[in-house]
Amino acid sequence: MSEKDIKSFVKKRYGELAKDGGSCCPSCGCGVDPKDVALEIGYTENDLNNLPEEVIMGLGCGNPVALASIKEGETVLDLGSGGGIDVFLAAKRVGPKGKVIGVDMTEEMVNKAKRVASKYGYDNVEFRLGEIENLPVENESVDVIISNCVINLSPDKERVFREAYRVLKPGGRMMISDLVTEGVLPESLRKSFDAWANCVAGALEKNEYLKIIRKAGFKNVKIVSETPYTIDVSRELIGKILSVKVEAHK
Repeated sequence: MSEKDIKSFVKKRYGELAKDGGSCCPSCGCGVDPKDVALEIGYTENDLNNLPEEVIMGLGCGNPVALASIKEGETVLDLGSGGGIDVFLAAKRVGPKGKVIGVDMTEEMVNKAKRVASKYGYDNVEFRLGEIENLPVENESVDVIISNCVINLSPDKERVFREAYRVLKPGGRMMISDLVTEGVLPESLRKSFDAWANCVAGALEKNEYLKIIRKAGFKNVKIVSETPYTIDVSRELIGKILSVKVEAHK
């Protein structure tokens, strides 16, 4: 499996999801209420009630905005912003003097997020088409980076974190939700395109994940919380997949 093939498959899957409208998500399947999934992974009723319904798609493995301590007037960057759920939540926190930028490699997701922003009058958000390994963002231009269960989709996580470090201002911070592993995953799973799209095959071992963040230059790297990830996880993987919230500083 090449990096190009993995990206192509993931992009196609999430492009289809954007068109589908959220009735079928990669990890939870079809016929599941995306709102129920969103509540399970950490969003609150209040969060969801203050969002356009079309951006609640049942994606992610946590709610990074809830932990990001985002302040009014800050510039926030969401890596792998999808339909924009975390961008729109962050937009309320930064206020009219702040800005939230979402970057996603799937054109259909970016277009959907732009339509929602225009429809509901979100003037302090911007969505850019691009890869998180090569961010279309200027050096040292953002205060906070958030990401929700997307970095594990990248075959080159080291490059993702180097890019994140590049675009953060000195003193900036990163608060991300992602999946990691404890123990070895079956090789057959690592070679499954479906498992890559479901955010499982690309998950790194927990300590290796933190090591790569530190290698990129980040300081004070720590896991804020971790919980077993059980959504559509097969019996043999129960306990081996963790949802973690990680904080790091530049």
